[in-house]
Amino acid sequence: MTRLGQNFLVDRNILDVIERLADLDPDAVVLEIGGGQGVLSSRLASEVAHLHVVELDRSLELDLRDSLVGFSNVSVHFSDALELDLAALDPAPTAVVANLPYGIAATVILRTIDELPSVESWVVMVQREVGERLAAAPGSSAYGVPSVLSQLACEVKVLRPVARTVFRPVPRVDSVLVGLRRRPGEVVDTQVRSLVHDAFAHRRKALAGSLALASGAPPGVRERARSALVEMGHPPDERAERLSPAEFRELAARLAVR
Repeated sequence: MTRLGQNFLVDRNILDVIERLADLDPDAVVLEIGGGQGVLSSRLASEVAHLHVVELDRSLELDLRDSLVGFSNVSVHFSDALELDLAALDPAPTAVVANLPYGIAATVILRTIDELPSVESWVVMVQREVGERLAAAPGSSAYGVPSVLSQLACEVKVLRPVARTVFRPVPRVDSVLVGLRRRPGEVVDTQVRSLVHDAFAHRRKALAGSLALASGAPPGVRERARSALVEMGHPPDERAERLSPAEFRELAARLAVR
């Protein structure tokens, strides 16, 4: 099982905690990525209008389907969550609740934020370091691309730590439950997303220098970025980790009009 980066929840108490924190409405449409043996899936299916379960490992199909016998409100998708056409899910998910496979957790969260504007809330189990990166504040060592992109669209909180003993097999890393709630009307456009990736591509360099090293960087972007940073109240050689998520959006807007 661990070859696919998945450790299965076996503790009833933590399942209760996830249900309580998710606080799902009866009309919710939930997306669960990493359904595994269906322990969480069966609980979710009994609480919501519809459940989409995504699972990559076909060897788990019998257990997963057995756990969902009697539920007519479940769609099971045996697919790679990084390749599945999320926008084609019908009905469209309004929440994500999952014990995410460790290796893809951050990527999946950012992908659901970008590609599923219908999703308003997330309660997900992730590796502790991933949770800390998502919720990190500007200036901290954990602050980076996942922090900025998730926080531009959502309020992000580490909800609680989770003991290793709630999983089988027991993982070698610590886990946390992370909650995200979408900010109404917030959309992270392609320009901002590209700027954030380029700004953090060379963390040891000044932000303006990192932008200048990006593939296809426009002429003069280093000087324009330095000037924009000064206008925003930062030194011209500021590093990317010192800007707040909102300031990245402002910087993108300033560079676009110059």
